[in-house]
Amino acid sequence: MAKYFHVADSTALAITAAERMLTLIRANPGRIAICLTGGSSPKQLYQLLATDAYARRIPWDRTHWFIGDERFVPPSDSRNNMATARGIFLDRLAPKDHIHPIPTDAADPDEAARRYERELQAFYGSGDFDPARPLFDFVLMGVGPDGHTASLFPGYPALDETRRWVVGVPEAHVEPFVPRVTLTLPALASCREMLFEVAGKEKHAILTRLSENEGLPANRARSIGETVLLVDQAAMGE
Repeated sequence: MAKYFHVADSTALAITAAERMLTLIRANPGRIAICLTGGSSPKQLYQLLATDAYARRIPWDRTHWFIGDERFVPPSDSRNNMATARGIFLDRLAPKDHIHPIPTDAADPDEAARRYERELQAFYGSGDFDPARPLFDFVLMGVGPDGHTASLFPGYPALDETRRWVVGVPEAHVEPFVPRVTLTLPALASCREMLFEVAGKEKHAILTRLSENEGLPANRARSIGETVLLVDQAAMGE
């Protein structure tokens, strides 16, 4: 069952998300794994993490950064999700070998998915998930206007994948209409906390559908730990 938390605006949302992430980082004295997301919602959070006030609270030498899905475009393309995070804060603050982008230099999305799956499994140390040992400490998620999350779109086969950790998606359901690579529900679920950022009045309609428990991808993505929907007032509506 997901927990809903309401905040005043996008600034409060970014601060709350950052503080929740830092709480999980503090709770882990060992190697830390954070899974980021793309889209417009997390940019304010990434800008916050780039500030000295937050950057000095992150143990960069033992924190690794992954991405939940990627548009199958080169890192130089403005639509590349990890490139956005790298440009805002990662390249300046994180060790290069602690940044784990999905390899969009592969021949196709399926090959990229296989390569990223191997990287995740090598990092985790196993090809099978242990509920007592989550892959990620924190997974950041967004919600699309159709209820998709990561690149798991309503009615797509990737949504029902149970064995693979990462899969290619030949065509997106929303703009930009480019192929994608996405972590699957089991891989995303292997975390201590999954946090959805839901911000802006344009998200009000899909938030209503989510609260009515429609079987949308964003309602099927749940952590083996805690799942949180962080919602600002504009998305809540009047």
